[in-house]
Amino acid sequence: MTYDRDADRLALLEATLSHAAFDGWSQKAFEAGAKEAGIPADRALNAFPGGMSELLAFHHEVEDRHMLEAMQRANVSEMRVRDRIAFAVKARLQRNMGHREAIKSACSFLAMPHNGPLALRLLYRTVDAMWYGAGDTATDFNFYTKRALLAGVYSATVLYWLNDRSVGAADTWAFLDRRIDEVMQVPKLLGKVSAVTSRFPNPFRVAQRVRPRGFRARTARG
Repeated sequence: MTYDRDADRLALLEATLSHAAFDGWSQKAFEAGAKEAGIPADRALNAFPGGMSELLAFHHEVEDRHMLEAMQRANVSEMRVRDRIAFAVKARLQRNMGHREAIKSACSFLAMPHNGPLALRLLYRTVDAMWYGAGDTATDFNFYTKRALLAGVYSATVLYWLNDRSVGAADTWAFLDRRIDEVMQVPKLLGKVSAVTSRFPNPFRVAQRVRPRGFRARTARG
């Protein structure tokens, strides 16, 4: 049988998620996931030589891709910009309704000081994918402003969603709508001072430099 590394990566991710909910993003969860998926230890290490950090990054990549596919199917170009962004956030969270505990553990994992750079990269890639899927073509100061604002909205919404027990996460979607309404006013104000602030260093530029080559090409193809 031909070895399929991509299939191993997907199988390991799916199997490990349920264990990460209880054991955190740990070696124990990784080994349990490999055993459940029927993947020998050497193949599991070949699939994710970086261990749980790499597996978590892969999870984000997979979810970003599914989110973009959902946006494409929904033809979000027919929506208002705020509704495109709201759709993107909802699509990403709704796919993970059954994995909230694993994502809560992932948040704790990423909150560790040594995982700070990884957390920033993953957040940047997700909000960049959201704006890309929404049809954003900005290349000026607004490029970074939009991503920084959405990073705040998305992060706050995820934290709210993790503890939301309302039917269908209705309270989370109401929270999301309020946050979007608030930040939609900010670009208008920032536009008046962009000539000055555009000269300041922006931490998201650092994250953008480490985005894998071909990201837009891959996501565009789904």
